[in-house]
Amino acid sequence: MRAIRHKDTSPEMLVRRVLTQMRYRYRLHVKSLPGKPDLVFLQRRKIVLVHGCFWHQHSCPEGRKPLSNSDYWEPKLTGNVKRDVRHAKELKALGFDVMVIWDCETKNEGDVARRLRKFLGPKHREWDARLKRKKAPRTNATGD
Repeated sequence: MRAIRHKDTSPEMLVRRVLTQMRYRYRLHVKSLPGKPDLVFLQRRKIVLVHGCFWHQHSCPEGRKPLSNSDYWEPKLTGNVKRDVRHAKELKALGFDVMVIWDCETKNEGDVARRLRKFLGPKHREWDARLKRKKAPRTNATGD
């Protein structure tokens, strides 16, 4: 159990790579917010959570509960789901929109990028304008 990481997982790294390629800027694991969300977009008031299907009990085949040692796993996994719901409610009460990306959804990078762009909206207007603006040709100060 100690070897299970709660941050910098491969699905989270994929989402971060996609966001960086799309030129979105974010903060990681903000301790002042409930649950230390994975990716925080403070100016947009949006949060992206990257959940493992098993640990957070997604409805896909990877999210099924183990058949052995159910006395141990049942309360642990149920507690994770309850905590996720509680943190999402607290974040929404603070004015954030929350999006969950599941581990099984990260298999297709293009789908992840489309969902993120739809959720986050257009990039900052000033940044887009700077990219579109053509540089004026430089003139020599001596007039040559």
